[in-house]
Amino acid sequence: MKAVDSGRIRSCVGLAVLVVLTVAGDAAAGGLVPRSLGPTTSTVVTIEKTYAAGTIVVVSANRTLDLVISEGRAIRYKIGVGRDGFRWSGTVKVGRKAEWPDWRPPAEMKARSAGLPDLVPAGPLNPLGARGIYLYKGGTDTLYRIHGTNEQSTVGGFASSGCFRMSNADVIDLYKRVKVGSTVIVN
Repeated sequence: MKAVDSGRIRSCVGLAVLVVLTVAGDAAAGGLVPRSLGPTTSTVVTIEKTYAAGTIVVVSANRTLDLVISEGRAIRYKIGVGRDGFRWSGTVKVGRKAEWPDWRPPAEMKARSAGLPDLVPAGPLNPLGARGIYLYKGGTDTLYRIHGTNEQSTVGGFASSGCFRMSNADVIDLYKRVKVGSTVIVN
């Protein structure tokens, strides 16, 4: 009798694991869990203005982010920018960087979108994606980020609340290249 009962328990546990894996697989197939880091859009371009190497230049109208690599040359990435009413300009600094960051929606965003959680933990469903580059002004967090996204269709568009979205593949590349303290110019 015990052998049969333990066999049933093993079967039930095995079935439960199979159901969980099937549900997770269905969720991934349905687009909830990204299966790739997205496209790499970086290209080396010639730029007209002179900036110090390591400077990031965002041109919101073109939905591009340039990382200056030498005089007159930059690595250009395709980005998503703020939708109408959420675009901004100015000069800030990279204040910190994080791999697979948590996301804490700002109070203003929570006021606009009822039901947002206080915290979305790191992982494949986090809206900040694979990397977060935090933008500071005068030593204070602006709450704006350069970050990855799991919504690849928003890269190249006007879709955010002021942050700059990149494919996860691109933000991983940029993250490796940019240093804390780098200047970010947003036009």
